[in-house]
Amino acid sequence: MDTTWILFVTPIFLCTLFLYCRNRLCLKLKPKYRNQLPLGTLGWPFIGETIEFVSCAYTDRPESFMNKRRAMYGKVFKSHIFGSPTIISTDADVNKFILQSDAKVFVPSYPKSLMELMGESSILLINGALQRRIHGLIGAFFKSQQLKIQITTDMEKYVKESMVNWKEGQPIYIQDETKKIAFHVLVKALISLDPGDEMELLKNHFQEFISGLMSLPINLPGTKLYQSLGAKKKMVKLVSKIIQARRNKGVKEVPKDVVDVLLNDTSEKLTNDLIADNIIDMMIPGEDSVPVLMTLATKYLSECPAALQQLTEENIKLKKLKDQLGEPLCWSDYLSLPFTQKVITETLRMGNIINGVMRKALKDVEIKGYLIPQGWCVFANFRSVHLDEKNYECPYQFNPWRWQNKDMNNSNFSPFGGGQRLCPGIDLARLEASIYLHHLVTQFRWYAEEDTIVNFPTVRMKRRMPILVKRVET
Repeated sequence: MDTTWILFVTPIFLCTLFLYCRNRLCLKLKPKYRNQLPLGTLGWPFIGETIEFVSCAYTDRPESFMNKRRAMYGKVFKSHIFGSPTIISTDADVNKFILQSDAKVFVPSYPKSLMELMGESSILLINGALQRRIHGLIGAFFKSQQLKIQITTDMEKYVKESMVNWKEGQPIYIQDETKKIAFHVLVKALISLDPGDEMELLKNHFQEFISGLMSLPINLPGTKLYQSLGAKKKMVKLVSKIIQARRNKGVKEVPKDVVDVLLNDTSEKLTNDLIADNIIDMMIPGEDSVPVLMTLATKYLSECPAALQQLTEENIKLKKLKDQLGEPLCWSDYLSLPFTQKVITETLRMGNIINGVMRKALKDVEIKGYLIPQGWCVFANFRSVHLDEKNYECPYQFNPWRWQNKDMNNSNFSPFGGGQRLCPGIDLARLEASIYLHHLVTQFRWYAEEDTIVNFPTVRMKRRMPILVKRVET
């Protein structure tokens, strides 16, 4: 048996048992609700269906857990995962309702270890006016032309520095390379920290921090959670030092990074510790989401020569035009490449960088005839919607052309979540992926050995996807 699977499932099992006991063996329903719940099963005593849910998540078809139950019970069904009775939705309309509901109906629900690591002031956990304020400030800055110009400059710099060292015949591990690039770009946008000793120290602490996000909720010396909390304290100290130095200098009229944006706000609730906690939380996409997006785009293009050819032709055409004009590419040039954007969109649909979100109901909620009882969790699953043949023809086929005349603004497509908690970095993720793909296809031809083509879970777990490259002239 795969030892990696065992090492992952064992703490999940123990964590589930721990949470189950904390939740008083199970939330008891009022008698009148028992016949109103969606169909489904709560599984085994104590552990529910957690083991099967986790084991399916690390196969070639992570959605198989959902598909099996959807076939038996319908698109919305009940289960018991991670120590809590849960309503699971694979229905796009139900998911949309959950995403767009305010904090009076649903609040975020995460494993206990993750909640402890994020902290009470994390934007992932806070609700109400403060959450909307922070989300709005960061979202507006991430959409600003000023930041897009900076991201383009930094991304091009780090991509070029990485690719100049790529050698023919030497395996290039795409996810490792893109992680370095994306982390540097994001940290620069958050705290204006350039590569160097301080950046390396921060990166090392961050690696230890995220290793405990899904650990056992036991904070004792020697445990993963204890080590991760220690790493976060070191990061908070480092980031707080930067924040205090900025605060001492006074407000800047034109913010250069997220720290400036949050310091410019007059709210007394935006303390140094709150800002530091959220800066660290926002580093996670630079380690996970954006690198996985770029890695999977490379994988899917490797398997679809027609898409790779059209993407290459589009980018070479733009490069030659800008060379003739003697102009550098700007952020709007990258985002205006129509087929490149379709490739990124299709990668998001198939790769499902965010599989779904979990919420807890603060009161009884009825959606399309389904009851979500107060205190129960609800899991809005995006992956099942994105891979539903009723929503997308041949859903497991990488087909960027399907987006030719298809509207992305619908409930069947939600790769970045939605509602008040829509990922504020949606445009920046697309921009970074566009820049990476442009330089990749205009400089190299590549192939991946058959035994190294990886699926989505393997990309996340093992950081693989090596390719062999050949440099070309355009």
